[in-house]
Amino acid sequence: MKIALAAATRPEIEPVLRYLQERLYLKGHHHFSVHLTGVGLVNTALELSRAWLGDKPDIAILAGIAGSFHPMYPAGRVVAVREEIFADLGVQEASGFQDIFDMSLADPNEFPFSNGRLPNPNHSLLQKSQLESVRAVSVNQVSSDADKVQALVRKYNPVIESMEGAAFHQFCLAEGIPFIQLRGISNFVGDRNKANWNIQEAIQNLNKTLIFLINKIAEQHHP
Repeated sequence: MKIALAAATRPEIEPVLRYLQERLYLKGHHHFSVHLTGVGLVNTALELSRAWLGDKPDIAILAGIAGSFHPMYPAGRVVAVREEIFADLGVQEASGFQDIFDMSLADPNEFPFSNGRLPNPNHSLLQKSQLESVRAVSVNQVSSDADKVQALVRKYNPVIESMEGAAFHQFCLAEGIPFIQLRGISNFVGDRNKANWNIQEAIQNLNKTLIFLINKIAEQHHP
């Protein structure tokens, strides 16, 4: 089985990379590939296109840190993403942000979108993670202004924010690749005081969950 692991940056998945190097038995039965996309939606789409269009994985996993919109999801918690939304693709008007679906520039139900969202239909993979699955928004610029944060919450009611997830969902849906996205929460969206962040705990817990999921997948698909 070909299992592809993607992340924006190496530090986000460094513990898993060390784990895979030490477990040759996993590599003996499965082919693992790692793709560091760089930060942002365009970089993610470009790297996945280069890597996967000619050699599709059987399962794709995106892992990384994210910001949380809600106190019920504090730093250190790990979640799976149930559905993604492009949250800054549109126009900012006096009355508020209008996305491309509000502006009738795209059909919100044209595949791979469903009501303007990019859902993960791979329920078995979501269940294997044993994580709560949540709604996420993706942006090219991290939300730091309090008014913008509240506008995102009112419009989309997301739980987390990242800079790569929607591109990953759209690509995998369009290409028919089973996928899952895992996110370790490092901070609350809008809080730019790094003293309140906990990136190390987010990465540590994310990688523990990622190792658990990889082994679950490997056990089920053992030749």
